[in-house]
Amino acid sequence: MKMLAGFLLATLLLSACNTIHGIGQDIQRGGEKVKEAATSVQQKI
Repeated sequence: MKMLAGFLLATLLLSACNTIHGIGQDIQRGGEKVKEAATSVQQKI
C-alpha cells in the first residue's frame, strides 16, 4: 500500500514539473513575441 501511494505521489509530482516547465516555455515565447513587436514599432518610429 505504501509503495502504491509513493508511486502515485511521484507520478503526480513529475507531471506537475512537466506542466510548470511547459508554462515557463509558453511565457518565454510570449515574452519573445512582445519583444519582437516592440522592436518592430521602434523601427517604424
